[in-house]
Amino acid sequence: MKILGLMSGTSLDGIDLALCDIDEHGYKILAAETMPYSGEWRQRLSTLENASAYEYALANVELGHLFGQKINAFLQGKECPEAIASHGHTIFHQPQRGLTTQIGDGDAIAAETGLPVVSNFRTLDVALGGQGAPLVPIGDELLFGEYDACLNLGGIANISYRTDGARVAYDVSPCNIALNRLAAMLGYPYDDQGANARNGEVHTCLLHNLDALDYYTLPGPKSLGKEWFLSQFWPLVKEFTGFVPSLSKARDALATVTSHIAIQIARVVECQQIKSLLVTGGGAWNTYLLEIIGKYCPDVEITVPDALIVNYKEALIFALLGYLRLTGKVNTLASVTGAKFDSVGGSLSGIVLRG
Repeated sequence: MKILGLMSGTSLDGIDLALCDIDEHGYKILAAETMPYSGEWRQRLSTLENASAYEYALANVELGHLFGQKINAFLQGKECPEAIASHGHTIFHQPQRGLTTQIGDGDAIAAETGLPVVSNFRTLDVALGGQGAPLVPIGDELLFGEYDACLNLGGIANISYRTDGARVAYDVSPCNIALNRLAAMLGYPYDDQGANARNGEVHTCLLHNLDALDYYTLPGPKSLGKEWFLSQFWPLVKEFTGFVPSLSKARDALATVTSHIAIQIARVVECQQIKSLLVTGGGAWNTYLLEIIGKYCPDVEITVPDALIVNYKEALIFALLGYLRLTGKVNTLASVTGAKFDSVGGSLSGIVLRG
């Protein structure tokens, strides 16, 4: 089945689109592109959790129309997919309260494109008592099972692997959501190849405080959201950098957070005796971060695949999740999320009949 997968991550890098020929046995990415958000949309999405109910509802619809317009532009001159699978953009993620929301209305996408749309992939799992995240591990199992583990370095770093005959996964730590904020203090959208972190100094007190956060002692399944990042993680970093951070303080914070991410990944890798690791997501281009991960995981074979997989693996796997939903097959694993049962998640927005 030809399906277009759409992913918008917490780092707000842009809208990832991947047109895929896919089933549970294999895939081919036919075309892919990242369409950046405008400055207005980046600001709107980054603060939406504090907006009114009206502003939230309006953003949900308007973002859906924006997604549809971007999809139409992307598909110009390309073969039309049979369906769209949209992750949307997460605003609230509090599974402990039975809540997760991904905006970008599926009906609005269908209205713009005229194509069936699968969206709201996480909500059924959360209603079943699960974390609703991560969802990508079923794709790791079906498409990338030759690796001991798959590590995605996106806004949040998450990992999946097999243990006791089942696929498990969870969020490891913040990643680009923290690194990009610190890079912004230096005037950059992100820390290109970790250059600023490389020139900073690791501060043991901040590193200790980050490593001591309660989340890291919790057993899986577990997942992180922006709310936890803003309330637990970021205040420690802000206290270190100061209200008006100097360039050296920002670089030192980048170096320290980079080491923190690597240490948390290494704890999992060592505990699970992982020997081969597939690394994808925007953080895979952060050569300094990979060096530090390699330093803490010296016996692990780290593989960074080709650019299409690095940049679009999550969009690819959401295309797979859409395929599984449309064919009535399990696309959410209780062994990963902690839900009561496996499920076939995703809401279907119908076909538009254009006369």
